[in-house]
Amino acid sequence: MNHTTTIRAELDTYMKTNGLNITRLGRTAELNAGTVSTLVNGNRTFSVDRLDRITAVMGHPRGHYYKQYMQEYLTDITPNWRRVRPFLYNCAELDKLDCIQQMADLLMDNLVYSVLLFNVAEDFFKDGKHAAAAILYESVAISERKQYSERLALCQYRLFTINIGDDQNQNFEAACHFHPFVDRLDEIDQLDALKDLANVYRSLRQWAKVDKTVQKMRDKAKIQYSLDHRQHKRKKRGNERKTRGPLFGYIAYADLLCASVCEAQGDYRQALQHTYAYADLSWVKETDEDTRHWMELFQHWAQGNIYVNKLLSGDVSVLSDYVEYICAPPDKSEKELVTELLNIMMAANRYQIDVDDILQRFETEIDSITQHQPSADMYTHQVIPEQSTRFKYELAKYYLNRGTYEHGFKYLLDVLSRSFTINHEAFFIRCVRLFESFQDFADDQTYLDFESLVREGQKEKLFYY
Repeated sequence: MNHTTTIRAELDTYMKTNGLNITRLGRTAELNAGTVSTLVNGNRTFSVDRLDRITAVMGHPRGHYYKQYMQEYLTDITPNWRRVRPFLYNCAELDKLDCIQQMADLLMDNLVYSVLLFNVAEDFFKDGKHAAAAILYESVAISERKQYSERLALCQYRLFTINIGDDQNQNFEAACHFHPFVDRLDEIDQLDALKDLANVYRSLRQWAKVDKTVQKMRDKAKIQYSLDHRQHKRKKRGNERKTRGPLFGYIAYADLLCASVCEAQGDYRQALQHTYAYADLSWVKETDEDTRHWMELFQHWAQGNIYVNKLLSGDVSVLSDYVEYICAPPDKSEKELVTELLNIMMAANRYQIDVDDILQRFETEIDSITQHQPSADMYTHQVIPEQSTRFKYELAKYYLNRGTYEHGFKYLLDVLSRSFTINHEAFFIRCVRLFESFQDFADDQTYLDFESLVREGQKEKLFYY
């Protein structure tokens, strides 16, 4: 929108039209008369707070004049940061991303503002204003002259976190783009970054990349753990950087993910060896309550995964023990349950096991699995949706093989539809092949729904006939 008059001129016109003098305007805007006088007469520059107050008096929504304000007051050769900073925060609050982009473009002509904008981006990121943060991270990253600077790497880490979504192809591109920056991060941030990367690669079933990433994470975590326990480190400084979780957990989690890699490759014997490794945490030196909590969790996960590896290798005798293990904790989280039920369904389809009673036992929980909520945690955000989709595919396969066609086709069409969201060609093709094997048992409506989804898949280039 191109303005032919200034904000001050529009205010002057409003005051004359509505018969307002400086005193009445100040009272209505909750500003003292002296301040209003200097604003009206052009002797003082509007702050964004005063602009908001005046805008409200004139009957406009907050932010109505922001583009005009930016052009009139924030485009100096050396913009006043005391005015720019609150303006950016207000723009983020009002989701005025175009104003943030224009302001960032203007400021980055002067690299003095790089650190200031980065700090604002960090505030936006912590507050969950990711779209606004991404604009500033991009601007700071582009302007960074030192390609091996930690700030550039941290910008790329934040952008990686922000850009991870449902589209698996985009997630792979985001992971590949970020991977070279990991080593440029602070040693502590590297551990969290490697863990996040490993979880994204895991959701993509890129097992070679998972293995390489967690091996690196384990090596770095062992070094940090050793440094943390040297004699001269006993008295720790209060301002030390900390990982999101306990240091020993990154070593144990590396073994857990290595077990997942072996399991995916069908090497259950080696998967068990990795599982036994993170089950035995006798080497952990800490004894605080948080450490005990995490140790109990890893030992609990190990117990379940020992059952899983035996079950998937064909030892069906452990199934009942595994089910009791699943039911034991009263506060079982959904992300644990998804993985555990998926394991059961994979074994059921692989070894033709009747698990109808188990499915009935978890009927309520299975219904809730489809209602996945977004999460900032990379594991919950990436791995759980992928496993939920695989679980529904295994359910479809199980019911179709057992002649329960209504349930089977329902889950199959659900997975087929979900493939568009995650842009997952492999899931789509597997669903099409499975449907074709049982198409003679589909009713007319199911067939019509399937053909509609296939046409959509061809449009999205997920499938070709």
